[in-house]
Amino acid sequence: MSPHSMAGSPGGVSESSLPSNRADFAELRTITTRWEDEDVYGHVNNVVYYSFFDTAVNGFLIEATGSDIRRLDAVGLVAETQCEFLRELGFPGDVQAGLAITRLGSSSIVYRIGLFQGDSDEPAAIGRFVHVYVDAATRAVTPIPDAIRAAVTPLVVP
Repeated sequence: MSPHSMAGSPGGVSESSLPSNRADFAELRTITTRWEDEDVYGHVNNVVYYSFFDTAVNGFLIEATGSDIRRLDAVGLVAETQCEFLRELGFPGDVQAGLAITRLGSSSIVYRIGLFQGDSDEPAAIGRFVHVYVDAATRAVTPIPDAIRAAVTPLVVP
């Protein structure tokens, strides 16, 4: 399967224009693999890829907004995740997570995440990660906070 074989993206972004190679992603975040990430088969276990998605997105949001996003009046809850596994990741080694936004709605953000390891510009995985913003107290769907919107806007795929 290729990174281009995922279902079309909502919001008018054509599949062929989605970031797929390392250079296509405007934001790259480094995550170091840990001993415990590898399973008995000698590669990073599939559930860890999802942890990398969460770490990359939320680490970016914290740094880009300059605030503790857990303390905002509205918080992003993960409503959907998807991962297309293309090749193995291993320990030891750093993983670069490329971030792009394929849809920026009024209360939700759809991220496209590429995971890369070593010198390869081809991804080991391509992920889809959807945040829906809710009121921190009531959990009712609410607009994306201005600080979050400002932080992610430069990552929107044209």
